[in-house]
Amino acid sequence: MDLLSIKDPSFLKKMNITELEELSSEIRKFLIENLSKTGGHIGPNLGVVELTLALHKCFNSPEDKFLWDVGHQSYVHKILTGRAGQFDSLRQYKGLCGFPKMSESIHDVWETGHSSTSLSAAMGMAISRDIKGESNFVIPVIGDGALTGGMALEALNHIGDSQKNITVILNDNEMSIAPNVGALHNVLSKLRTAGKYKWAKDELEYLLKKIPAVGGKLAATAEKVKDSLKYLLVSGVFFEEMGFTYFGPIDGHDFNDLFENFQYAKKTEGPVLLHVITKKGKGYSPAEDDRIGTWHGIGQYKIETGDVIKSVNSAPSWSSLVSETVRKLARKDKRIVAITPAMPVGSKLEKFAEEFPDRFFDVGIAEQHAATMAAGLATQKMKPFLAIYSTFLQRAYDQVLHDICRQNLNVFIGVDRAGLVGADGETHQGVFDVSFLRHLPNMVVMMPKDENEGQHMVNTALKYNDGPIAMRFPRGNGYGVPMDSQLKEIPIGTWEILRKGKDATILTFGTTIPMAMEAALMLEKQGVSVQVVNARFIKPLDEAMLYDIFKTGMPVLTIEEAILQGGFGSAILEYAHDQGFNHAMIDRVGIPDKFIEHGNVNELLNEIGMTADNIALKLHSMLPEKKKRA
Repeated sequence: MDLLSIKDPSFLKKMNITELEELSSEIRKFLIENLSKTGGHIGPNLGVVELTLALHKCFNSPEDKFLWDVGHQSYVHKILTGRAGQFDSLRQYKGLCGFPKMSESIHDVWETGHSSTSLSAAMGMAISRDIKGESNFVIPVIGDGALTGGMALEALNHIGDSQKNITVILNDNEMSIAPNVGALHNVLSKLRTAGKYKWAKDELEYLLKKIPAVGGKLAATAEKVKDSLKYLLVSGVFFEEMGFTYFGPIDGHDFNDLFENFQYAKKTEGPVLLHVITKKGKGYSPAEDDRIGTWHGIGQYKIETGDVIKSVNSAPSWSSLVSETVRKLARKDKRIVAITPAMPVGSKLEKFAEEFPDRFFDVGIAEQHAATMAAGLATQKMKPFLAIYSTFLQRAYDQVLHDICRQNLNVFIGVDRAGLVGADGETHQGVFDVSFLRHLPNMVVMMPKDENEGQHMVNTALKYNDGPIAMRFPRGNGYGVPMDSQLKEIPIGTWEILRKGKDATILTFGTTIPMAMEAALMLEKQGVSVQVVNARFIKPLDEAMLYDIFKTGMPVLTIEEAILQGGFGSAILEYAHDQGFNHAMIDRVGIPDKFIEHGNVNELLNEIGMTADNIALKLHSMLPEKKKRA
């Protein structure tokens, strides 16, 4: 079948199982070929091919609402809803989004980049449906990893109590990004091997009805006998006790099994949970054999071997640099422990976990728990390192504020993927953490200019004993700078002058330092002398240096790869106001007040005007008229 000719999923209604199996093979081939060129979330999507086809055959999108959680398993859905022709632009600038996107299709009814949101959204849609007197199905498809999120469990509780008609598809592939952890994962493991409880329960009811009447007692106790089966067949009976009718386990690659159970679910009143077992990466052996999450989301690769096509940059990744420095320090300090919310691979903590299994904790997709657990450790004089992506730290804001900062606890937060991250787009851009960390009392926020300064900052953070401290670092690799053999501590709140100048000053940190240096060189050719400062501590500011800069009367430009509202530039404006520098010339460059979509980071920076050329122009416009004429 020509996948590029698909306009909507209605054609599936006429297809038989043989044709659907052939289509499944074609879709897998299409995904393997296309994603080898663009990269993307191949493992999750190869695992949901039959499930997605069965959903679109048995239900009617967009009248019936499909909510994909997390949205990286929606590629097959995108193909079936007419977007196959856009896959050569997947996750690229102005191209097809890697997550559901309402602006792309009427079939995308909920946008998900963070996990565990679908059940709450589904509840909202079901309430709306019932108020309006409509009769459509609401079908969240949630992964077993996403189900460990606290928000998902809160929603399960509400849905089960309300008895709303919601059809939950639990896509159980035994992994989220990394292998799943926790008690709920163990419940699902038991369910996978428990046999078909719903089938057995229905069969018993049928058999009981066939027996000639033998007295009122048997009839009266039939329901109790049926329900007692769940304690025999399903250890824990988690979902039934939550108020759901449970169907499963269901083979997520068997169309007959899927169709049969979908029909059962459609006829059942109240909330239903279909426990579908799938194989992540199915149909492509490198992805199928992956047990650590490498093929969850991946860059370009060679189809024949599965070898990842690596970039030419031989410098270590920032995540590796940070985790390895923590590991080095942990050998000397037994108080150091590492915590991650389901990102041991992304945060490069595998070696730490191997060397210190008793001091490593992957808590699953539970960012709030991770933060407060770190706080609890800190109360007992431990030195917790919380490795968490900037975009996921947002989910633990209250815990950082209330449990860590308010109690002034010594927690080191490694804010990974800080700044623009590129292909994952607006749901994952790490541009808000400066604003939401900077205003928290007791918090120190810093970002290194390169990996050498980065290792010293890690050392500084783990030696710091006066409260919480956060170090931001970007996605990708370092610069390959020489590394000091001895770690040192950087005095808290101190900046450094990278380039001296007398006409204007740029204050910046982290990834935007090279941009600032380039702009300064451009202006030097025009006779303008620009000072560039590595403002490596975003909080506290180096007030002594700031005072000296403002006393000169030089224009000051701040640059940050973070949202401008409440950011570093705002801190400089606040300082100038508070110190009475009311006539200071200050301007700011950063992320504007909007969500930044997916694309190459340089393309995104160019789109919002964060380039060396524009910085040079802006600085030039801030100069006194006599200096401009010179």
